[in-house]
Amino acid sequence: MFSRVARPVLGFGRSLSTTPPSNARVAVLGASGGIGQPLSLLLKNSPVVSHLALYDIAHTPGVAADLSHIETRAKVTGHIGAEQLPEAVKGCDVVVIPAGVPRKPGMTRDDLFNTNATIVANLTEACARHSPTAMICIISNPVNSTIPITSEVFKKHGVYNPNRIFGVTTLDIVRANTFIAELKGLDPARVNVPVIGGHAGKTIIPVVSQCTPKVEFPQDQLEALTGRIQEAGTEVVKAKAGAGSATLSMAYAGARFVFSLLDAMNGKEGVVECSFVRSEETECPYFSTPLLLGKNGIEKNLGVGKLSAFEEKMVAEAMTELKASIKKGEEFVKNMK
Repeated sequence: MFSRVARPVLGFGRSLSTTPPSNARVAVLGASGGIGQPLSLLLKNSPVVSHLALYDIAHTPGVAADLSHIETRAKVTGHIGAEQLPEAVKGCDVVVIPAGVPRKPGMTRDDLFNTNATIVANLTEACARHSPTAMICIISNPVNSTIPITSEVFKKHGVYNPNRIFGVTTLDIVRANTFIAELKGLDPARVNVPVIGGHAGKTIIPVVSQCTPKVEFPQDQLEALTGRIQEAGTEVVKAKAGAGSATLSMAYAGARFVFSLLDAMNGKEGVVECSFVRSEETECPYFSTPLLLGKNGIEKNLGVGKLSAFEEKMVAEAMTELKASIKKGEEFVKNMK
């Protein structure tokens, strides 16, 4: 069973982070987008961020100017266009990448591949060149492919460290915590459900048997809950009716992961988050599991833990799709000119 540090409420003058101020330089690549703007706002609100470097291909100076008026300590700089990308990532402790096109109704995460794969490859190449030791947090979908892309790009440049490259799957955990709390009448801030596997459809595997506090559901209700968690992104895409995908909840989840990572880098012990990373925990070369985070990224992979028969079946059924998505990402980089 995995535990996670308590999540303080985010409010003005406070942050999701609980550690003392540090001097972390954080870059957001794709800062003008639907996820990038609210994510940047949350990061600006944190006392552990001293420099927030914002990058995008348009509108970044305006976003940076707007955020720079907020009465918190982080200095904000705006960087626009490919020629300013190296300066945006140079010297960063953490680089967060939400850049890419959003899903529209009828699109799968895989439909985003051709556009977002190129974007992620170009951005991570700049990271490999100019901030090779930074923690790289990938939000851009499809994460099941964009993390292998990131790894292969770093390998090409001879600076690959699997302990520093993370696929941000935190929104799956946030949703699982919220939906279970709603069903059981619990405080969602006190619910913790590990979500393992990948970050698309049936590869998203909520491990309800390991939930704290312990909860139980009849099988039909468990299957419905699991299906809702797996398709929650589509639920938002449909509700927005062509106006975008999950941006605000993703920004919250991305900020939560970054703050956990910064806490661990600052020496806080016992920080655990799930993330899609290079893994030897299953037959799949990349897999999301709870990770103990530390000063150098992944300190220990805590593995899948004890699963129910229902969860074991979901893991087995996810393998083919996961492996195909991973291979697709790896092949993309091999075929790049």
